[in-house]
Amino acid sequence: MRVAIYPGSFDPITNGHLDIITRGSKIFDKLIVGVLVNVDKVGLFEIEERVELIKRVTSHLHNVEVISFKGLLVDLAKEYDARVILKGLRAVSDFEYEFQMALMNSQLDSNIETLFMTTSAANSFLSSSSVKQVAKFGGDINNLVPAEIKEDIIRKINK
Repeated sequence: MRVAIYPGSFDPITNGHLDIITRGSKIFDKLIVGVLVNVDKVGLFEIEERVELIKRVTSHLHNVEVISFKGLLVDLAKEYDARVILKGLRAVSDFEYEFQMALMNSQLDSNIETLFMTTSAANSFLSSSSVKQVAKFGGDINNLVPAEIKEDIIRKINK
């Protein structure tokens, strides 16, 4: 079975993330979406809320499992017998950081490969930070996030 992990903070999940998840689910037998507990960052959504939002928008993808994790990504990959870490790239600026992470993960476990998938052109500008910024100032986020969670984001921003 070909298992991959798509890690991220997903605070909140965007259409760009969902695009990578959907395309990745067609390539792998099982795709684990690993929601990172980042102890250095205070998120808009609690980790459990992020997992729930992702589960809601991926419920139609039957080979996708959504979990939260802390610690090393390679340890998570070993736990799920995943041989591939799937990473989305929006622009060249993403590549340098992701390349360094891929090399570090390879150093930690040479049996795990990192696969880079470019985002679709329609989502190349999109980030969770930009979604939060647009929502905070009352902008239209309809084409930025899955419709099923738009109201959750607006509610959370307005708290």
